[in-house]
Amino acid sequence: MDTLDLLATRVPNHALPRGFYNDADIFADDLREIWYREWLFAIPACEVPTAGSFVTMQVGDYAVLIVRGADGKIRAFHNSCRHRGSRVCSAAKGNSPKLVCPYHQWTYELDGRLLYARDMGPDFKPSEHGLKSIACEDAGGMVFICLADDPPPFASFLETAQQYLGPQRLQDAKIAFESTIVESGNWKLVLENNRECYHCAGSHPELCRTYPDRPGFTSMDETGAIEPAVAAHWEKCEAAGMPSKFVIAPSQQWRFARIPLLGAGESYTMDGKAAVAAKRLSIAPFANAGSLLFFHFPNSWNHFLADHSVVFRVLPISPTETQVTTKWLVHKDAVEGVDYDLANLTRVWVATNDQDRQVVEENQRGINSPAFVPGPYSELQEDGVIQFVDWYCRTMRERLGGNTAMAAE
Repeated sequence: MDTLDLLATRVPNHALPRGFYNDADIFADDLREIWYREWLFAIPACEVPTAGSFVTMQVGDYAVLIVRGADGKIRAFHNSCRHRGSRVCSAAKGNSPKLVCPYHQWTYELDGRLLYARDMGPDFKPSEHGLKSIACEDAGGMVFICLADDPPPFASFLETAQQYLGPQRLQDAKIAFESTIVESGNWKLVLENNRECYHCAGSHPELCRTYPDRPGFTSMDETGAIEPAVAAHWEKCEAAGMPSKFVIAPSQQWRFARIPLLGAGESYTMDGKAAVAAKRLSIAPFANAGSLLFFHFPNSWNHFLADHSVVFRVLPISPTETQVTTKWLVHKDAVEGVDYDLANLTRVWVATNDQDRQVVEENQRGINSPAFVPGPYSELQEDGVIQFVDWYCRTMRERLGGNTAMAAE
């Protein structure tokens, strides 16, 4: 199936044609033109807290290794030994003073330099066989990678991320809990579902205790206006040193915006109270600082509250399978059972993730039917979906159409 030809049939403000959600050739194009060329959220920086801490991940065909060096810098490498290609690190995460391939014990420094390769002869040059590096940046405590040899511009995003995420103090965080689920749906369905709350009232009773599902809370109208409650919340939070007003990339690939929670809500909990009351992760001087919402296409959405943060990573597995990983971050000094109850901290998003999984899987099953015809989006309720799908279509047209210039940052 030709992706460009099918893109030409797409009706504006409508769902994509069926093949975009289940065709193997289009999925291959997605990997090549999106996932292997865009900046991707990988891990929170606190997941590799000390020298030698490492995390591995899989992006399509690429095995990736992320490690903190002795100099404190976080780097990413292709997780493939320069000898015969074995994965250097097979564990999901760990800590090692050196990176040693288990096959023939080729040994690499934490910065990727080859230190030791036994019996390779006098002409062998270790300097020519270091691990292949991957572009890697720490954006305010969130580590992004890019598999492309020539990554898209990232400076503008990095500057904004440092500004908005700085008050969240992610450098002082630790992972309290994480979960990984596989949703039997195309990665675009996972993103589309996240980019609207049209479904929230009918699907997410736990989340809707505190999260406002009204469009005016999470997006501006065509004039740039926002609900008065949101504007008042911005004023209060910005006076406390927390950037809050909507900022969105010209390409609409990423956005930051802080919103108040419902009523006196302080956190995503069943009673609306802070899950970590005594040791807040952010600098917020008040508990009801709301949630700083941040998304970055194609693979992340996130919620940063006064007391803790929740980060999400999406990775494609197949045309109809997607991995979703969620990590709950608390202050590094917060003690489970003393400063927070783990079940209370995680209940809302564990439930919401499973509900979203069911929604996406039912959506995929319906789209798989040959009778599926793309329907119109609600421009009021699904403007975020339109934003994402337009970004996807524009990016794919530019790249498949022979225009090698990256989409504007």
